[in-house]
Amino acid sequence: MMSVENDVLRLLADPLRARIVSLLATEALCTCHLVEETGAKQTNISNHLRALRQAGLVDTEPCGRFTYYRLRPEAIDALAARLTGLADAARQVQTHQRKRPCT
Repeated sequence: MMSVENDVLRLLADPLRARIVSLLATEALCTCHLVEETGAKQTNISNHLRALRQAGLVDTEPCGRFTYYRLRPEAIDALAARLTGLADAARQVQTHQRKRPCT
């Protein structure tokens, strides 16, 4: 896997970030909503959102004095396609019983 994909998987492995992503998959939310839904501190949520934004998983939308966050479906699609490709390759190994000979 490329480094970018590893970084995204590492980001999503964090339970709070995974929860944030799940929440943003259903609606655009601001930090105050995410604090309410997760029980995490605002600074913690903000740090996680910054990491998700930098990875290209989340977009922002200013709305008055608030900023709403939403999940970028194309970023999730790209990751899902890469994982599907890995699963397909693994199926080929199983189907054709491929293995490298030992020397």
